[in-house]
This record gives sequence, C-alpha cells and structure tokens, in this order.
Amino acid sequence: MRFGDLPTAEAEGAILAHAVRAGDTLLKKGRVLDADDIARLRAAGVRSVVAARLEEGDVHEDRAARRLAEALADSGLRLGAAATGRVNLYAEEDGLLVVDRERIDRINTLDESLTVATLASFVAVEPGQMVATVKIIPFSAPGHPLSVAERMALPAGAAPAIRVAPWIARRAGLIQTRLPSTKEKVLDKTAATTADRLLRYGAGLTRERRCAHTVPTVAGELRSMVAGGHDLVLIAGASAITDRRDVLPAAVEAAGGEIVHFGMPVDPGNLLLVARLGAAWVLGLPGCARSPRENGFDWVLQRMMAGIAVGARDITAMGVGGLLSEIPSRPQPRRGSDQGSRAGSRSAARPSGTTTPRIAAIVLAAGQSRRMGGINKLLASVGGKPMVRHAVDAAREGGVAEIVVVTGHEADAVEAVLAGSGARFVHNPDFAAGLSTSVAAGIGALGPDVDAALVVLGDMPYVTGAHLRRLIDAYAPLEGRAIVVPTVAGKRGNPILWDRRFFGAMRALSGDVGAKHLIGAHGDLVHEVVMEDDAPARDIDTPEALRAAEGKETA
Repeated sequence: MRFGDLPTAEAEGAILAHAVRAGDTLLKKGRVLDADDIARLRAAGVRSVVAARLEEGDVHEDRAARRLAEALADSGLRLGAAATGRVNLYAEEDGLLVVDRERIDRINTLDESLTVATLASFVAVEPGQMVATVKIIPFSAPGHPLSVAERMALPAGAAPAIRVAPWIARRAGLIQTRLPSTKEKVLDKTAATTADRLLRYGAGLTRERRCAHTVPTVAGELRSMVAGGHDLVLIAGASAITDRRDVLPAAVEAAGGEIVHFGMPVDPGNLLLVARLGAAWVLGLPGCARSPRENGFDWVLQRMMAGIAVGARDITAMGVGGLLSEIPSRPQPRRGSDQGSRAGSRSAARPSGTTTPRIAAIVLAAGQSRRMGGINKLLASVGGKPMVRHAVDAAREGGVAEIVVVTGHEADAVEAVLAGSGARFVHNPDFAAGLSTSVAAGIGALGPDVDAALVVLGDMPYVTGAHLRRLIDAYAPLEGRAIVVPTVAGKRGNPILWDRRFFGAMRALSGDVGAKHLIGAHGDLVHEVVMEDDAPARDIDTPEALRAAEGKETA
C-alpha cells in the first residue's frame, strides 16, 4: 500500500487518510474518493490530500477483517457488518466463551496489520454480547499474511478458535451435611443460593437432601442421587474439607467414586473438591459457595454446565487471575442484588465482562395520520398485522435491550394492538405540536444505563430486525461512529441510532423536524451504513401507499 500526500487532481480512487472539508461537505477518513469528491476538493482550493492507494496483493481493510472473522468464528457466533476495518463477533446463545489463546496469539504476531481481541476465555456470555473484534490497523492488509492467518485460525480437524459452548440441561442435586451446631436457616440459605446459581445456566436444583456429616450417610446419599439420574451432585459440608481423607472425599470413594482434584489456586474457593462417580460429576463445595459472590466454585461449575471436562491441569492453571478476594484496590466486580437484572444504574446493572452497549429502541407512534383521510395508518393492517406492530417486532428482533413506544393520537388503540409485544409505553400529551415532542418524550423515558437509542418510525413496516442489527453493529462512539444512519442509493433514511451524548439536545427539540439537524452539526460523528434494499427509505404517508401495502408481505 502506498501512503502519503497526493495532488488532489491525481487522488481519484485513493482512500482518504484524514477528514477534509470541501466547502460545506465533510469528507471523512476512509472514504474512497470519486470524481465528484475531487471536483468538490478542487473547487474548495484543496490542492493535496493525505491518502492511501492499494497495490497488488493488498486486501481492503473491510474485506480483510471479514475474511479473518469468518475464519475465526464458530457457527454459534454472529458477525457484525464490516466498518473502518473492523468486524465484531457476537454471541448467539447463552453459554461459555471458549478461546484458543495460542492461536489468537500466533495470529496477532503474524503482521502488525492483523489484530484480534477477545473477552477472556471461559467467561459466561449471553445472546447479543460482543465477545471479540477483528481490526485491520491500516487501510489494507497484505494478502499473504492474511491467508496464513485464515489457515491458522481453523486448521484441519480443529475446533474454531472462538466459540460459545452452550449451557446443557443437567440434572443437579444438592447434599448438605449437619453437625449438632448447624442451623437450619443456614442450610435454607445455601439451598436458595445454589438454586439461583444453577438458574443462571438454565438448570434447576431438582433435589436436595440433608444428612449427618458422616462418611456412610454421605456415601449413601451420593449413590441415591446418581441412581436417580443426577449427573451433577453438589455437596455442601457442615465442616470445610481440609484433607483428601476428610469426610466428604472419603464418602465419594466409599460410594465408588474417584477424586479428580482437591484444592485450587483461586481465592476464595481454595477448598474445592472435584470428583467423579460413574458418569456424574461431584463437587465438594468450599464454604464461600454459600455466598452468591463469585468464587472458584463458579469457575468450575460454569465449565461443567457447558459440557467442558475439568481435569487437575485445568484447575491448577487457574491461578493467574484467580485472586478474587476483596481488597481495597479491587472493588467487587459483581452483579447487583437483582442477580442479572439489566435495569438500574449503569455501573451496578451489568455483569462483569459485559462489553455490549445497551441500546434502546424508541418507536414513534403518536402521529395523527393527517394525510390518510381520517384513519390512523398505524392501526391499518400491512402484511397481516397492524403497521405499528411491524416496527415493534423489528426492534425486538434487532436485539435491543428495551423498547419504548411513544403514544399520542388514539393511544389506547395503539397500546391494544401492541399488547404482549414486550414494549413499554410513554404518552406524549403534546403530540399535536410535532414529531420533536415525541422524540423528546421517548428520550426522557430511557434509564441512565442506556448507551444509545434507535429512533424508529411507526410507519415504516418494511424495516426489519436485520436492518436494525446492521446499524447497531456499526455503532462505535469511541471510533467516531456516534450517529449511525442507513443510506439507500446515496440518500439517508431511517431509523437513526443516536449515542447518549445527544440525548440532552434531543430532549430540547421543538417543531416537526425531528433531530436530523443534529446530523449536519456533528458530521464528524456520523457513520453511514449502505443498505441492500430500500426499506429504510419507504414510509407509508398516503392512502395510495397504504392500499399498495395492505395484504402484501413486508419481508
């Protein structure tokens, strides 16, 4: 790739390295300059630009990022759209992220143009969560190292370098032992905490037994659990395990099982026992497992719930990063008391390790349909369901965290056709004053943990969840993509995604023009996503358009 100062007259087809203003038009970094751009630049007196030209063997940054991401990813991952040399990878299901660190490290050393970043291996992830990103550093990658990286990412017979191991449906049982000093309320709390833990992984606590803290009784309960079809048995002892010959390990062996490993280099969680009894896993729990806070037991339990075998070497390799104890310099990175609720404050609501932005959808459904001859077009049937329902369904299928529908005209009827959709409603009493009042009402209804919002028009039934996902995938405010706009044949359409930095200005809007003037005022933060169809440019504003749409499939 050639890079440097180019005379403007010779720059057609080159990739602009730095943003430059040509009169009233801002040409952004990464733009491939065409004849019209060159004419604008020359008319503005711009004599040279810093640009890059690809040479033979170079692969454009977006294509290179896509190729490497496809080679790395398992079928259980979704690839985002390529933009500015980046492709993000998202989990498609709940499970445990598994990353082949050796392969990722080797790819990252092949060529400085190729980079892959992931979450840590063996962290729990959820659908829609970003788990990795491929970034091409310059405007292109050399073809040979890229081809080597593709082969390295998926050698013959190997598992994908990045994959999500889904949670499996295990039958889990809990045995709790008693001593004379044991309080029943402690056992009750342990059972509840354990059931909550298992629920995170889609499993239930199907049986609980309480018995004396002796080898024969524990061995008998173990055999009964396994005979009853439980493939994961957890034992919470009234006294901590202090040796391989202690009560719980001895009970496992007395029941015919074998000890896989005792102890682990994770604190809290040191006194964990891992064993097998037939085909079942048996875990002797450390005392810290009675608490919902993260400990070494969680690390082993997650792997087992994802069907990943855990041996002695796996456990002894957990020491680096295994210091989980509370110390003043490391605040507890846990979920809040809601155990995973994503409502509430930005800092408290998210699980540790979550990197996916929280995107809301605001569906504008307050209009009076003044051009429709007396009917509310949002209630009209298009493709077999009310028009506004298409917008809400698209938002849900797009994977947004919450959907807020702004109502106004015929609010009760709009809410009725959206019953059961999962949306929540905010009424705009000033809807007759114009579109801006509905935008402001929707923004005002969002919680403090929302990172960005898609403003979705209720009269665009051809927009689907796939369109919204492409906009969400392109959102990257730290890279200057804070306003994401769809384009059709070079013209901007809807919906538009807005970073929360604009929420204050959007709440202050007035009139019937929406927030589009903010795009012109912040051109350096706008990113356009080219759509393959015209859905983002098709609204229904007239009786003729409605008649043409009624009864037709929308997607």
